[in-house]
Amino acid sequence: MARAEGLDLVLVSGTSSPPVCRIIDYGKHKYEEGKLGKDKKPKQQEVKGIKISPRIAEHDISFLVRNAIKFLEEGNKVKVVCRFMKRELVHPEQGRIKLDLFAERVKEHGTVERAPILEGNQMSMIVIPVKAGSGGKKHAKDQDKQDSSQAVQNLGDREDSATEVA
Repeated sequence: MARAEGLDLVLVSGTSSPPVCRIIDYGKHKYEEGKLGKDKKPKQQEVKGIKISPRIAEHDISFLVRNAIKFLEEGNKVKVVCRFMKRELVHPEQGRIKLDLFAERVKEHGTVERAPILEGNQMSMIVIPVKAGSGGKKHAKDQDKQDSSQAVQNLGDREDSATEVA
């Protein structure tokens, strides 16, 4: 039957009684299996780049901060590079001020993984996204656990009352 249709006879389960076979196009089957395998891979964390200069204007840095927040919310790392031109390299503290300002503005969405480091004519830092549920908030598992020193509230709608803890 498979030859008549121009397809392949594929053994699905050889251990069952009787063995199970299917008539399918094996090449198409392998192709679709490969596509599914690619989709199941976990998403790699990308490193997005943002370039600034030590003379960047206030509005420009605000715009780039919004972009960085968007990247961090997507779960990507952000590498912020402050590039120095010729004589600007004499005052690297200006670039560090801009990078610290940048880090301050994105601190609710990301934490600095690598502090600003001067490498040649550019200073860079890496910001990683904040884990969900951190930042002063308790995890759901922690909220479910009851402190052993606290007694269960008696709402008065049941006859059984909880034992009091001294």
